[in-house]
Amino acid sequence: MTDRRDAIRGLFGRKQPLVGMIHLPALPGSPGASLGVDDIVAHAVAEARVYRNGGFDGVMIENMHDRPYLRREVGAEVVAVMAAVGREIRRHEPLPLGVQVLAGANRQALAVAVACGAAFVRVEGFVFGHVADEGLFDADAGDLLRERRRIGADGVLVLADVKKKHASHALTADVDIADTARAAEFCLADGVVVTGPATGCEADAGEVAAVAAAVGIPVLVGSGVTVENLGRYAAADGFIVGSTVKHDGHWAGTLDPARVAAVVAARAALRDTGG
Repeated sequence: MTDRRDAIRGLFGRKQPLVGMIHLPALPGSPGASLGVDDIVAHAVAEARVYRNGGFDGVMIENMHDRPYLRREVGAEVVAVMAAVGREIRRHEPLPLGVQVLAGANRQALAVAVACGAAFVRVEGFVFGHVADEGLFDADAGDLLRERRRIGADGVLVLADVKKKHASHALTADVDIADTARAAEFCLADGVVVTGPATGCEADAGEVAAVAAAVGIPVLVGSGVTVENLGRYAAADGFIVGSTVKHDGHWAGTLDPARVAAVVAARAALRDTGG
């Protein structure tokens, strides 16, 4: 078995990278939409610059403000705008880029990634079913990876949430998070993401460690990472960070460069202690 950190180190060029979330303003067609495409693009590029200047190792775009979300599908306008955003970020900021399209629109995320040259996608509902805000999700690993092959996107890493946030997992109560991660690995995910119960809620450090011990693929912490708790996640291979680097620590706020720098310093301290 290869070192599970190889894929992440190869992508980001370092151990335990920090990936900054860019929560795009509401996109055309969504209930909260108010900005034009040029303004959305400018907002995203500016946030990517803050992350790069602050020392983050990558960024990810997500249509977070498009609530309430659609289940597994989004309009063509969402794919088009996110591809335009991703292309401009890559043109201006030399950071690895990821894509997530809510809710669980994983095929569309792959399409965006191909169009803009993104390096990875974060996906929901890869293995096992669950019930989310949007309703019942069936697993899509088989369909998704065949779509990746069909569109020539084999180089795009698939990072799969396990026991994802904002969802009920009563359907799989007899399958623990480590076994869920093993299933994702068996189904050829390139990495898994462990979260808390909701955006901004911290992941259980014991679950992160259990998943890291169970699989041979990268394990990222995908919610609730803060300066105060980052040191608990020494077993993780990377961190996807959003809420804590915003003003007042809320996902809907604007980026605070001081908070960005503080998280980078906390990660440096983790490395210094052997993480």
